Amino acid sequence: MKKVLWVVLFMFFITACQETDQTSRTVDMYNSSGDMIGTVQLTEGDGGVDFKVELEGLDPGYHGIHVHEYPKCDQPDFTTAGSHFNPDGNEHGLMHPEGSHLGDLPNIEADPDGLVEAELMLPEATLMDGKKSLLDGEGTSLVIHEGQDDGVSQPGGESGARIVCGIIATDEKESAETPTDPTNFNEDQGE
Repeated sequence: MKKVLWVVLFMFFITACQETDQTSRTVDMYNSSGDMIGTVQLTEGDGGVDFKVELEGLDPGYHGIHVHEYPKCDQPDFTTAGSHFNPDGNEHGLMHPEGSHLGDLPNIEADPDGLVEAELMLPEATLMDGKKSLLDGEGTSLVIHEGQDDGVSQPGGESGARIVCGIIATDEKESAETPTDPTNFNEDQGE
């Protein structure tokens, strides 16, 4: 009997170690020059996905931020990310009377030094399986715009150009090109 118990416990341990953790994900965010400017931590929460945004180097003021439909962030304009993530076919805008795209998030604000520290929530989204999963298929992307999203204009809130992008995917994908590290450039300047 003891042998059976040990075998069952061993099998449980092996199975648990093989499961991937889909309840959280860190998204590296890159500007149009390929510089990493911060991260966004995604965590499965009650009723949606929580976003902890930590960025630097943005122009002071409000910026639109949205989940987009494809896990692609080709520079310089990030148009490969596609449109806003919208599995229900709703209109754009958190203030739209008929609902919003699932990928619509509240604006973020960069302080006078260009820093952003914000906590947001994307209701009804999930990191688990399902139609509203940010990891469905190959995944999605997170895009920040140069201006404020007005919350109602179609199709994207008139928030301007896409200036920052990060990939939300189940597999950690490495780019064929390694993004530049601005600190290396600064060290070279001192020589």
